[in-house]
Order: sequence, then C-alpha cells, then structure tokens
Amino acid sequence: MNSEEILRRVATPLTSPAYAPAVARFTDREYLNVVYRTDPEALRAAVPEPLEFDEPLVRFEIMNMGEVTAYGPYVEAGQAIPVRFGEERGEYLHAMYLNNFPATAAGREASAYPKVMGEPALKVDHAALVGTLDYGSERIATATMGYKWFPMDLAAAEAEITVPTFMLKLVPGYDHRPRIAELVRTRITDITVKQAFTGPARLQLFEHALAPLADLPVREVVSASHILTDLTLSGVEPVHDYLAERKQS
Repeated sequence: MNSEEILRRVATPLTSPAYAPAVARFTDREYLNVVYRTDPEALRAAVPEPLEFDEPLVRFEIMNMGEVTAYGPYVEAGQAIPVRFGEERGEYLHAMYLNNFPATAAGREASAYPKVMGEPALKVDHAALVGTLDYGSERIATATMGYKWFPMDLAAAEAEITVPTFMLKLVPGYDHRPRIAELVRTRITDITVKQAFTGPARLQLFEHALAPLADLPVREVVSASHILTDLTLSGVEPVHDYLAERKQS
C-alpha cells in the first residue's frame, strides 16, 4: 500500500475501519429534551473559556436515532449547556453516551463530539415518555415527560435544536501533551421537524465516578420537549486555538 492509498483512507484499522466515510443523514430522529436549572459554580467549572453563560441552564437530551446512514438505528443521551461565544449564542456539548461503537468513534475522531459508550433508551410507558441512561449496569439518569400533552410550535422546536454547537477537540501527541486543542463549532442543517410536543417533565441524575452527569445537579426543571425530525449534521470548523493562544501569551 503506497502513500496515496493510505491518505485516501479516513479511519483505522485500514482493513476494517471503525466507521464508514459517509455523511450521516438522520431519519426519524426523536428527541426527549429536559432543560433544567443547575448550580452556577458547578456550571462555571464545566464551561471552557472563551465560552460564557448567562443563566445556569443545562439541556439533558435522549435521542432515538430511527435510521442513520452508515450506522443504523441507535440511541444517544447527554448534556448540552446554553452558552455565548462573543455575540453568538449556542450550546456547549458537555457529555454524550451512545450504544453504537461506529457512531461513537466517528463522532470523536472525525469531529469533536464528547462521545463514550453507554446504554441509553427511550420508550413510551403508561402515557409517559421515559428516557433512561445506564453506564455499565448502573442507572445514571431517568427522564420522564407526559406523552404528547400539548402541541409545540414547529418553528420553536426547530430553533431549539438548531443553535450552533460548540465542542472541545483534544488530540494528544506522543508525549501525552495536546497536539491539537481547539474549540470547534458545528450545527444541524437540512432539517424537517415532523412533530413537536411539550408537557410536564422530571429528571433524576445519579452520581457515578466515571459518568459524572450529576456534577451538574438538577435544581429546577424549566421546560421539556418531544421532537421528531429528519436532519443532517454540518461539518466542524475551529473557532479558537488554545495552543496558539498560549504561544502568544
């Protein structure tokens, strides 16, 4: 295998890459979102500079991926924090847990999504939409919402999930120091919101040393939504280079 052939590959192992060289299209992507108020000091410790936040809010999400190009169906859960980057408002992706290894590897390597393996689930149970997240055999999150209680404005639902998304891209060098340390930005494009609802919701987070969602504790549930969409994720672009910043200082 020559150099040109190697450079045409996008992932390792070369003979059986961890993920396919395809742009993922999500069909029937179903969200359970619970926005809650947390402790400001805990949030301040979690949000990286130069991002800032106005209110101590977190959006806990569980997403049932009905069909995804190259990956098939899977479920994902995590925490997103409303932030500002200068004058631009968006969300910082703090944590993500998936039950699909190719999607986990692609999210981390090809982009900068903070993905690790977990066992999220989303189902309807006795007129409630129920989302759970297990890490190994331990439950670390349970979210419940009244199932399709009130219709939600579709434009408002689209605005909720299409804000710019910020993430940290950290790639270690062989000396275990960062070779890449960037704040990157992406967003959802080409979206169709099929259904959207709101209703009463509750969220419980349970402490775990290796899955510390509860470090951003639930103080008050602010809102909830249940959204069904088709969408595509756009590419990632760097917006802040921490290594360049350190060289200049």
